[in-house]
Amino acid sequence: MAILDSKGRLFGKLNILDLGAVLIMLMVAAGIFLFPGSSGSSIAQVGATFSTVEVDCMVRGLTVREPQALLEGISTSDTVNVIIRNQPAGSLDVVEVQSLPRTVAVPQPDGSVVAENDPRPELNYTIDMLITLGGDAEVTDDGPVIAGSKVKVGTPIELEGQTFRFNAPVVGVRILEDA
Repeated sequence: MAILDSKGRLFGKLNILDLGAVLIMLMVAAGIFLFPGSSGSSIAQVGATFSTVEVDCMVRGLTVREPQALLEGISTSDTVNVIIRNQPAGSLDVVEVQSLPRTVAVPQPDGSVVAENDPRPELNYTIDMLITLGGDAEVTDDGPVIAGSKVKVGTPIELEGQTFRFNAPVVGVRILEDA
């Protein structure tokens, strides 16, 4: 009896190609389980320093049916969910919500300019606000990092609550104290 017959089978029973495919699958499985590589979270690093940070976000021209109800809803919320660069970053505490006035520059006969409330009726459905969020963040040499994303002035973040979801760029970052 020949070891390899005319159809490429070992001892007339096992195909060499099938045997090769099975051996490759076994080597891949062994590589995955025996040598998994580096894994784990980059957030839970040994020696990382965490501090309390406050992040100011500016919302301009948000169109909403009842602006005051939204403002009160955000003010009474304890936390909001935060999405940074399309990646969920957990939740941050709502520290303060401040409504900003909508004004227009009005020139005066003497040449001066005075800021007056904007009289356009469509602005009754528009709100500008400054939202201050607080929480713990890892502080690196390059600035605060929340859930693996750097947070700096200009970083667009998305705020999400029970009845809202909108974008707000970061306009201020303060590192307060060690957590």
